[in-house]
Amino acid sequence: RMECGAKPGSDPTWAKTETHGREYITVLQLYFHDVVSGDFPTAIQVVAAPGSTKPFSGFGFIAMADEPLTVGPDPSSKLVGRAQGIYGGASREDLGLIMALTFTFLDGVYNGSSLSILGRNLITSPERELPVVGGTGLFRMARGYALAQTYSFNLTSQNAVVGYNITVIH
Repeated sequence: RMECGAKPGSDPTWAKTETHGREYITVLQLYFHDVVSGDFPTAIQVVAAPGSTKPFSGFGFIAMADEPLTVGPDPSSKLVGRAQGIYGGASREDLGLIMALTFTFLDGVYNGSSLSILGRNLITSPERELPVVGGTGLFRMARGYALAQTYSFNLTSQNAVVGYNITVIH
């Protein structure tokens, strides 16, 4: 087995790794910046929901994302990764999204490693839990969960900042 490389004391401020038997547990705190409007969006709608006149809404819409992950909710805080993938409207009855995202890290000992998140995100819930289904690099064979909480949402622009607290065993 490859050594984790994230030794106590070498963690960046946004993550902490500890040994757990023969495995490691890592907890990360990040902020996801979903910018769907303006000149430089980080997510674009590639398929509109049938019958919908409002972008990023309705059953069946699909969006591609390349979202910055930062250490704080301010967009100018330190960039530590990118969330890249796809999300879309998966529910006819509520604001449930299906999300398939890879969080690729660009900072510290986690640089080049990634986590894959796949699951339902009911964006109207105060806290949502999504499964972490795998990882690469230091997170090879990862499994765990991500807790998402909306930090801010602008009704006019539909831009959002979402805090992610991620716990993985690897």
